[in-house]
Order: sequence, then structure tokens, then C-alpha cells
Amino acid sequence: MLDANTTAQLKSYLGNLRRPIELVASLEASPKSAEMRSLVEEVAAQSDLVTARFDGDDARKPSFAIRGDAGKAEAVFAGLPMGHEFTSLILALLHVGGHPPKEDAELVDAVRALEGDFTFETFFSLSCQNCPDVVQALNIMAALNPNIRHTAIDGALFQDEVERRQVMAVPAVFLNGEPFGQGRMDLAQIVAKLDTGAVARAAEKIAAKEPFDVLVVGGGPGGAAAAIYAARKGIRTGIVAERFGGQVLDTLGIENFVSVQHTEGPKLAAQLEAHVKDYDVDVMNVQEAAALIPGGANGLHEVKLKSGASVKGKTVILSTGARWRQMGVPGEAEYRNKGVAYCPHCDGPLFKGKRVAVIGGGNSGVEAAIDLAGLVAHVTLIEFDSQLLADAVLQTKLGSLPNVTVITSALTTEVLGNGEKVVGLRYRDRNRDEEHLVELEGIFVQIGLIPNTEWLGDAVALSDRGEIEVDARGATSQPGIFAAGDVTTVPYKQIVIAMGEGSKASLSAFDHLIRSGA
Repeated sequence: MLDANTTAQLKSYLGNLRRPIELVASLEASPKSAEMRSLVEEVAAQSDLVTARFDGDDARKPSFAIRGDAGKAEAVFAGLPMGHEFTSLILALLHVGGHPPKEDAELVDAVRALEGDFTFETFFSLSCQNCPDVVQALNIMAALNPNIRHTAIDGALFQDEVERRQVMAVPAVFLNGEPFGQGRMDLAQIVAKLDTGAVARAAEKIAAKEPFDVLVVGGGPGGAAAAIYAARKGIRTGIVAERFGGQVLDTLGIENFVSVQHTEGPKLAAQLEAHVKDYDVDVMNVQEAAALIPGGANGLHEVKLKSGASVKGKTVILSTGARWRQMGVPGEAEYRNKGVAYCPHCDGPLFKGKRVAVIGGGNSGVEAAIDLAGLVAHVTLIEFDSQLLADAVLQTKLGSLPNVTVITSALTTEVLGNGEKVVGLRYRDRNRDEEHLVELEGIFVQIGLIPNTEWLGDAVALSDRGEIEVDARGATSQPGIFAAGDVTTVPYKQIVIAMGEGSKASLSAFDHLIRSGA
């Protein structure tokens, strides 16, 4: 299962184990069970502190449990944790084996203090870049607290269960058999959902903070760059982020980040956060902005948070990014995560052998259709314009696929469902003004981005598209308030551009502080 290089790395990692762990596999007579036996044997062979058994009685087969601390800690993988989840396997081995997780000590204490019985199940796909964060966070909880058990389930391998429990998007988390969360969550977000007092305690700490010289709102590439450039000037810098990494976390392959030939969104997001934390930056994560109150030319600007706290800054840099644009048609909201999806890499494997549609004929839409065509029975790509807008090379590839139908000059008018999941969609032929029905099981929406500016109201000037209007220096309509990245009117929404704009906005904020004598 593992090549020589991977085996050597695994052996090195397992040298950090602090206590014995036991791998207990539940297998059957199947090729996947044979692969799992091989994997478990190879892992156990890399450390004298790891033993393996193959007499497990878990109902899900193949699966294996990682047990430690006299059976008090347990994390389970139902399916082979390869691909994006191989790192989850290594970390689970280490954490169950007593190696401390790289998390804030206060957060670790909060996990240990949770009372009650918590049985978590996470459905993942091996191609999902968002799933490992959820799997790893819940595995950490299982390693720290004997009242917590976590099973990570490969949805593509256990499709009968996926159908029965109506899992149509990953990561999907269940707690004690009931839906708990959908989509990317980190450890702090999970703990906040379980321990409501944690939100109040965090808000109290934030409210007590002194005003910052530069306060950055948003933890994506633009916000991270702004925080780094401000901190390097030696001024008091804070950053408020709903989720560090922003939209980058939902990006799979990145091949146009200058000087880096290839990386992945979650990896880049982790590097951004680590780089920010290398400096004296006060990072306030899992905090969503609710309102901005400008302080005028020489006053303090205030950012109110949904947690109830507020934080102030002599200057503010807004870098709240953008999110997937929705179609805005009947049935879309009702069937979101029940067949309506926005991440083909994450959720595509759940639709293996089924019929799906992709809405949007730009690069994102055509790339999604190409990827999905290798998994699903048939892809219908629907584009509003009279022609596809994607690059020619992508259109050529799309045209070579036998299980793809392209429909142009078409407006999606309704998502159809049976009350539980998507069963089709309607679209209108714009040339003939005729309605058509497409029967299918999944719809992937790829029609661009919308800026995250609703919370701003009229605090700063916005364009007719809701973007923050900025000048060449990143300045907004309010003195001392700057903006950067996908949330602004700057054209071309790219990671490298957002980073440059964040750096520029930070330098402009510093210049403003000097000239205003703040």
C-alpha cells in the first residue's frame, strides 16, 4: 500500500508516539478489506508501540479503530484513509498515541472539559480538500476526551449508507445519529457549537482588547498579507477572521501562484496562517463581523462582531472576500446539500454513476464538468450565454467527452425535488422561449462569486455589484478605512492579486497613521 518513501516518513513520525496504540480492523472477504489489512500491517510494522488485530466486530467493513490510553481514546476509519486523508491517519496515530496536538492550550482544555457522551460520524470523500480539517479536528477531540468517539466514513465506499442517510455533500457530520454540521469546520468552531459558553468567553476577551493601529477584517490571502505587512512595521496589529484562509480553503489545485508550480488551497491557507502567526499579530479566529462604525477622520473605527463583542482600530482594512454566487431560483435553497452543491471536487464522488448538471460555462463550470464526467453517468452543462466562455483548451477537452451534453442560451428556472433530494431541474430555452425538464440527481452551481459586504450597510461606498469601491491606494470612501481582495472593485479575482492588494492597503494604512499623527 505504501511506497518506500512514504513508509520511511511514517516510521519517522511514529517515533513521536508517547504510549502504545492498538489497531483493530474489522474486515470481510473483499478487495478493499485486503487493502486495509495490508495498510494496517504496514503501519504496525513501523513502530514497536503499535500492534494490530484483525478480529474487530464493527458493523462497517472494512474499517479499523485506533485505540490508546487503555481503550479510553478511539478514532475509527471506515474506508481507506488515503489521498487527502492520509495526513488524517498519521495525525490520528500520533494524537491517540499521546503526542500533543498543535492547538491553542485554552482550546485543548475546553475539549477535555466537555461533559456528556459524544459519538461523531463524518462522511468524507478522498477528493475533498475540506474534509481533512473536519476529520482531524474530531479525531483530536476523540484523542483528548474519553467521552468522545469519532468515525470517519468514506462515502464512496459506503454508498448504501450514504443513500439511506441522505448524505449529498461532504464533509457531513452527525452527532449521536443526528445531523450536526455541513461543510468545513475547524476545532474551534466545533467546540463553540458544543460549548455555548465558549462564545461568550471569547467575546469577553475580545471586548477587553485595546484599540489596534491596524485592524484587519478577513483571513484570506488579502487579509493575511495586510496583517504581515502591518506587523512588520512594528505597529499594533489585529486580524478578525470568520475562518482563516477564506475562499482559498475551497480551492483544490493552484497552479498560477507565481514561483509555486503547484499547491492546494488548504495547504496554502495553513501556510498563510502560520506566516501571520510568525509575527506579533493578535489573531481573533472564528469571529464574524456584523457591522462597521467609521470613526471619522481622526476617530477610532469600530467593528462589531456577531458574538456580541466589538473591536476598534485607528485604521481598518476590509478583506472579507467573496462566496459562491447562487442561482436564486425556486428550490435551490431548499435542496442545498440535498443535491444542490457548489464544490465538484468535494461532492462529486457522492454522485458516482448518477446524472448531474453543471450551471455555468466559464472556466470553473467547464472544469467541473470535465472532472465530473469521469465519475458520473452523464453531465448536462447549462450556460446562459449563446456560447461557452471557458478557455479554448478546456472546451476542446469537454467536447471530446461522450457523456457530456452542452446546452447554451439556457436559463435555469427551478430546482425540482421530492421533498428529500433533487430529482431534476427546469430551464428555459432563451431562443425559442420554451421550457424543458432535465431529470437528474445532482446540480453543481458554478456561476461566479458575490462579495461579502452585506454586513457593511452604507458604512463605505459600494459599487452596483456590492463591491467596496477603492482607489489606487486601496482607500475606501471613509478616511482611515482601506480594503483589499475579492471584496473590492479591483478587477481579476486572483490569489496573487489579493495578496498584492492586501500588502498595498497595509502600506497605505501605515502611511495614513504617520500623516494623521494617530
